[in-house]
Amino acid sequence: MPDAPAPDRRAGLAAGVAAYLLWGALPLYFPLLSPSGAVEIIAHRVVWSLLFCLVLLLATRTWGVFVALLRDRRLLARLTLAAVLLAVNWLVFVHGVTTGHVVDAALGYFINPLVTVGLAVLVLGERLRPVQWVALGLGAGAVVVITAGLGRLPWIALTLAGSFGVYGLIKSSVGARVPALPGLAAETAVLVPVAVGYLGWLHATGSGTWGAHGTWHAVGLAGSGVLTAVPLLLFNSAARRLPLSVVGMLQYLAPVLQLAIGVLVAGEEMPPARWWGFGLVWLALVVLTVDGLRTARTTRLAARAAAASAGAPADDRGGRGRV
Repeated sequence: MPDAPAPDRRAGLAAGVAAYLLWGALPLYFPLLSPSGAVEIIAHRVVWSLLFCLVLLLATRTWGVFVALLRDRRLLARLTLAAVLLAVNWLVFVHGVTTGHVVDAALGYFINPLVTVGLAVLVLGERLRPVQWVALGLGAGAVVVITAGLGRLPWIALTLAGSFGVYGLIKSSVGARVPALPGLAAETAVLVPVAVGYLGWLHATGSGTWGAHGTWHAVGLAGSGVLTAVPLLLFNSAARRLPLSVVGMLQYLAPVLQLAIGVLVAGEEMPPARWWGFGLVWLALVVLTVDGLRTARTTRLAARAAAASAGAPADDRGGRGRV
C-alpha cells in the first residue's frame, strides 16, 4: 500500500492499538455478566450487535450495501457459514473466560496465525517455504507438550484458533465485496432468529436473566453488542492506514493482554508444561514473522527493480540504425 501521511499513520496506529486492547480486555468484561451463562450472553451479543450495526449503517449511509448482501444468495450462503463459525468462536471464548480458562483462550489466538498458514496448505494448496514448515512444526509441538503436561487436550485454544482461522478464510474469499460493517450486520442478521428464539425460550421458562438482576446487568448485556462492533470498526480504520506488516504485529497485543489477565487477575495456574508450550508457540511466531518480513522486503525490492527496469531508457544499440 502507498505510504500514508504521518497524521494518517498515527491515527491508524492509535485505532489499531485501541482495537486490539479492547479485544484483549474482553476477559475482564464477560465475567461481570454473571449469572448469565455463555449461551445467553452470546444470544444477547448477537441481538445487540445487529441493532448497533443497523444504527451505524444508517449513520454511515451504507444501508444499501447491507441490503445487497442479503439479496445475493451465493454470497449470503458464505456469510451464513462465516456467521456459524463466528458464533462458535464467541461461544467458546465466553465459556473459556467465564469458567477459568482465560489462558487457554489466549493460547488459541496465539496459535491462530499458524492455523491460517496450515489452512493455506490444506485448502488453498499453497506451497510453504521451509521456514514456514518449521513454524508449523513448533506450533504442533506446543500442543503436544501442553497436552502431555496437563493430561488434556487444550480444546478451547484449538477450537478458537480453528474456528477463527476458517472464518478468516471465508472472509478472505469474499474479499472487497463485503465491507466490515455491512458484513458484520449480515452475519449477525443470520444468527438473530436463533438468538431471539433462545432468549424467548429462556424467559418463557423463567431461566432468563435479562431484567432480573438490576439495570446495570441489563446494560451490560446490551453493551456486549457495542463491544463487538467498535473494535471491528477501529481495526478497519487501522487496516486502511497502516502497512499489513504493522497490523500483523499489532494482533499479538490481544492474546498478550489476555494471558496477563488470566495469570495476574484471574490467578490461573501456569505449570511448566504451559510455559514450555507457550514458549514453543512464541518461537514459532517469531520464525513466521521474521520470514514474512524478509519475504515482503524481497518482494518490494524485486518490484522496484522491475519498475526501474521498465522505465529505463532504450539500449543505445537498439536505437542506432533507426532513422
